[in-house]
Amino acid sequence: MTEPREVAPHAADLAGLDAAVSRCYACPRLVEWREEVGRVRRRSFAEDNYWARPVPGFGPDDASLLLVGLAPAAHGGNRTGRMFTGDRSGDVLVTALHSLGLASQPTSERRDDGLRLHGVRFTAPVHCAPPGNRPAPAERDTCRPWLVRELELLRPTVRAVVALGGFGWQALLPAVAAAGWAVPRPRPVFGHGARAVLEPTGAGSPLALFGCYHVSQQNTFTGRLTPQMLREVLAEAWRAAGGGASPPG
Repeated sequence: MTEPREVAPHAADLAGLDAAVSRCYACPRLVEWREEVGRVRRRSFAEDNYWARPVPGFGPDDASLLLVGLAPAAHGGNRTGRMFTGDRSGDVLVTALHSLGLASQPTSERRDDGLRLHGVRFTAPVHCAPPGNRPAPAERDTCRPWLVRELELLRPTVRAVVALGGFGWQALLPAVAAAGWAVPRPRPVFGHGARAVLEPTGAGSPLALFGCYHVSQQNTFTGRLTPQMLREVLAEAWRAAGGGASPPG
């Protein structure tokens, strides 16, 4: 079976990378789970035709701000085929982006709902929905070449990245190092509002790294992450990405 480490480096652009991601079968446990979820389905989505494949990144190929989550939700991205789409987490995130002028609408319901992101791209360190929303370390590592190549292809334009949650933060650090940015020593520690600047190891621009609590229902329903807290991190990251005080409309 072809491994991401063999395929990802040969992707010439993000469209090619996204297509290759969606055909990945490298992790047997994740393949079995995503397909089982697509067959059994949640009762409220019983009539839906689940995507049940790896979910590629979403957003323009010249994004200056990259948002990195954890993995697709079983009945969200795994159902709809688009990152942060079809569940409460996606709506919370897209509503915040819309309030800042970085998304064309405040909801993210379906792959064909017309949502456009302005200067922002979604991705994740693991592209398949995992059982219990917990990827295994080996699955995270197997999936890493996709994220490394995504960062390499975005390198001409990306200037800031937001890690949504500690898992995304920890998975992101070795990926940005492999893509050509130096991770400070000691390694930056995740926290909501954490920030670090990663200098390029060769030609290129620095990358501003931000930490934000994940937009999971557990965090948003309990108030650990409020809409204002989310908007503040996204707005600061957008400014660091070169967007200034006025995001595009």
